[in-house]
Order: sequence, then C-alpha cells, then structure tokens
Amino acid sequence: MTTPIPATLIPGDGIGPEIVDATLAALDALGAPFAWDRQIAGLGGVQAAGDPLPKATLDSIRRTRLALKGPLETPSGGGYRSSNVRLREDFQLYANLRPARTVVPGGRFDKIDLLVVRENLEGLYIGHEHYVQIDDDPHAVAMATGINTRAGSRRILEYAFDTAIATGRKKVTLVHKANIMKALTGIFLETGEQLYAERYQGKFQLETVIVDACAMKLVLNPWQFDMLVTTNLFGDILSDLVAGLVGGLGMAPGANIGKDAAIFEAVHGSAPDIAGKGIANPVAIMLAAALMLEHVQLPDLARRLREAIDATLNIDQVRTGDLGGKAGTAQFTQALVARIQAGG
Repeated sequence: MTTPIPATLIPGDGIGPEIVDATLAALDALGAPFAWDRQIAGLGGVQAAGDPLPKATLDSIRRTRLALKGPLETPSGGGYRSSNVRLREDFQLYANLRPARTVVPGGRFDKIDLLVVRENLEGLYIGHEHYVQIDDDPHAVAMATGINTRAGSRRILEYAFDTAIATGRKKVTLVHKANIMKALTGIFLETGEQLYAERYQGKFQLETVIVDACAMKLVLNPWQFDMLVTTNLFGDILSDLVAGLVGGLGMAPGANIGKDAAIFEAVHGSAPDIAGKGIANPVAIMLAAALMLEHVQLPDLARRLREAIDATLNIDQVRTGDLGGKAGTAQFTQALVARIQAGG
C-alpha cells in the first residue's frame, strides 16, 4: 500500500471549487495517494478570517510542503497584495514552470511543446514602488526598483539547466533585455552564459534572445524554441503568450518550486461570471496536478492523467464550451474518469 502523501488543498474562489473537485475525481480514479488538508485563501480567506492568506493555510503548507491551488481572487481595495506573490515570497518559490503543449490539434499553432522557466522572486515584478510628491500632486512621480542578484540568477538557471537535461530538452534559450537594461538583465544573461560554460557545455544547445524579438519569433515560428528561461517580469508576459499558442490559459498549468515547498496551480482567473454554472474547463488544473504527480516521483500516474485528458478531448470528443464543445464540467469529468478507469 502506497504511503499517503500529505498535501494542502486550496479550492480557491469563483470556479475554483468546481475545477478542483473535478481534479480530485480524476486523482481518485488514478489512486493518487494524497492526504488532503483543505484550506481557504483569496476572497474566501478575507471573508472567513480577514486575510487572503490565513495563518492556518500558511501553517498547512509549511507542514505539508506541497499544495494544489485553484484560482484566487485578490480583493479590490483595502491594501491587499496578490496572494500568489505572497505565497511565492513566504515559501521562497523561486522557480515558476509554465509548460505549453498542444492538446487539441488542428489550430493555427499545432504540435507545440514548450516550457517557460521563470525566475519568481526578483526583478521589477515584485513591486518595490513608490510615488514622489511635487507641489500639491502626491503622485507626480512614480518610481519602481528592480533587483536581480547573481545568486538568484544562478539558482534559477541551475534549476532550468538541470530540468532541461532531466526532461530531454535539446535547446535552452535565455531571454533578456541586456541591450538596454544592461545591469538588471545583463547579470542574468552573464550568469547564464558563465554557468553553461562551466558545467553544462555540450549537454544541450544554449542560445540567447532579446525579449521583444522572442515575442515576435514565438508568434511567427514557435517551433524554433524548446525551453525559455527568463527573469520575473518577462516570464510573466511570455508564459501567457505561449499559453495562447495552445488554446489559452484554460490549457495552461503552472508550478511554483522552492527548496522547501512546491505549489501547483491553474494560472487562469477565478471567472466569477461563470462560477456555479457548471461550464468551467478543468483541464489547466488537471495538468497542474500532473506536474504535482511528477514532483512527488509518480511519473506513471502523471502520464496516465495526461493521456486520459488527450483521449477524452480528441477521441471521445468531449469538450467544454471554450474548446468548441457542449460538455459541462461534470460531463467532461465523468468521461475523463471513465477513460482512466478503462486504462486509456
């Protein structure tokens, strides 16, 4: 009998509980050995505990060091910071993984298999900002400080390079803006090139590209890329662009990895406009669960989950409305579970 794996479960807001329940049904069909500790966060956390990240939720993740999270809504006003950013900082989740793989073939961009690895704790994205008052205008000047460190750059680059080798990626592309932001992104580029020369030469091909050129090339010919590694803000933008190549954020899982914890999530929003209608597409968080299975060294279960998703969408033609089908969340989940139980 497989030893239960403690894990924190955060259903989230909006459509979160619906798609999380669908994912739990798939994991149960696989016999995945997670022992869930269900917690709240986001708008639900504010309503129940006055905090988007209640202490009980943080304590749970500290104990389990593993979490599956639905989309969270950041309440407007009140000075609330993004719960996602807070989680990354609190647990030092320095690596963000955003795979993009074509699941439904036949679109403009077919046979896409890309991995974006994003530094998660530094740069302009973390929001070190302030205003400077001039005369009677308190917002006369807006300033932001971006900080990238040698240690932070090396940490994410080592993780990316090791992941490339472990997953058989043939080419790694460092994305930067060192032609203009010579210090802030130059340190990332310089560290990557030095690290490759020191330890990884010949294990895969390394190339570099300026971020704006990368965006254009992704739209013109995404097949020239295999793995993209970049800084925080650029990774935030490019990972959504890459998701668009495979059908949007509803098909895009995410993983946030640190030394002592890992959180897996759907990266789309909470979609309150369709919450409770039973029409949400659960594929993104199901694919996040597949990443979670790989993280806990259960690759066979991850493979079976992905294969069942592919078969349900493409052989059984059971698809939610955003993918051109007529199935609701429950109907898609039932078809998926049947696929898993049938062994494919």
